[in-house]
Amino acid sequence: MEWIVYGFLFLGVVFNLIGNLGVLIFPDVYTRLQASSTCTTTSVISVFIAAMTAAGLSAVTGKIFVIALFFFVSSPVAAHIIARYAWNKEIIPWRRTGGTVKTEEEKNE
Repeated sequence: MEWIVYGFLFLGVVFNLIGNLGVLIFPDVYTRLQASSTCTTTSVISVFIAAMTAAGLSAVTGKIFVIALFFFVSSPVAAHIIARYAWNKEIIPWRRTGGTVKTEEEKNE
């Protein structure tokens, strides 16, 4: 049973590190948001599963489950709000170009 707890804790740490790395590496707010929200949700849920496994079947497990359910619902909603705000502020998503960026005049020629 102890190894299952350590396994889920390890998964939580790995997903958290990957999400933080994604925030540092990705080029714009949308890709950073995707990396951070997905990895954070997975990381927290993994830690909660480890805590529920360690606690066994008790009242603490039920409380952790309710907190995990709330986090599972609220995290994507918060990410959507941030993305909607960035879109309304007209922050342009990053696009890969062929190496050079053309100006508006070069595009019209």
